[in-house]
Amino acid sequence: MEPLLTIDQLSKTYGRIRACDRISFALYPGQVLGIIGESGSGKTTLLRAIAGAIALDSGQLFYRRQMGDVLSLTQLSEPRRRILMRSEWGFVRQNPRDGLRMNVTAGANIGERLMDIGQRHYGNIRTEAAQWLAQVEIGEERMDQLPIHFSGGMQQRLQLARVLVTKPRLVLMDEPTGGLDVSVQARLLDLMRSLVRRFQLSVVLVTHDIGVVRLLAHRLMVMQNGQVIEAGLTDQVLDDPHHPYTQQLVSATLTP
Repeated sequence: MEPLLTIDQLSKTYGRIRACDRISFALYPGQVLGIIGESGSGKTTLLRAIAGAIALDSGQLFYRRQMGDVLSLTQLSEPRRRILMRSEWGFVRQNPRDGLRMNVTAGANIGERLMDIGQRHYGNIRTEAAQWLAQVEIGEERMDQLPIHFSGGMQQRLQLARVLVTKPRLVLMDEPTGGLDVSVQARLLDLMRSLVRRFQLSVVLVTHDIGVVRLLAHRLMVMQNGQVIEAGLTDQVLDDPHHPYTQQLVSATLTP
């Protein structure tokens, strides 16, 4: 099987701070890669670099499209990058307000993404929007309400529907459960795990929460000071961490 996304020697600095230092990995179809580390470890910079939100100092990013052709993301024009993000890719942001249009209805948030991929029939768009609201456990009666009136957990579920309605081949997630109450987190994680399995999503998941990656990620990278200091199968890394920093993260999670 060929990798869906390949990152080769990606580096990014801010002044004297090396936020990402020669990072390389491959993501395969249907795989969830978790990236953990404390604030300032470089994990969010890495995700933003993949999304094209920041320019790289060096490195290459390659994406294999459905037809088998490989795109060099570092050479992709900004208009083509935007098209890619609206169709084959999706980005779930930590604050759902950054990933939603708060001044249009829940149904319109989903419908706009469908229009981005060419759908124009109002009835079909509305029907599919209702189906996706049901997928993320939002009642159809909320379709014509503004997201500003939703709880934080419901906003995040709506953002998931908005992202996944185009059936993206790659989804980037930045702290998707951050800032939510524990009970809301648990419900959202169950939903995310179900959606990942049902649609065989390929995901790059950034989080500081070991419980999130243990539940969702097949493989795990641990970052510290811009470097990947440990990587492997999630259970292997968490159950038998070799690097002292990883041991510290796991120990902190287990300590009551």
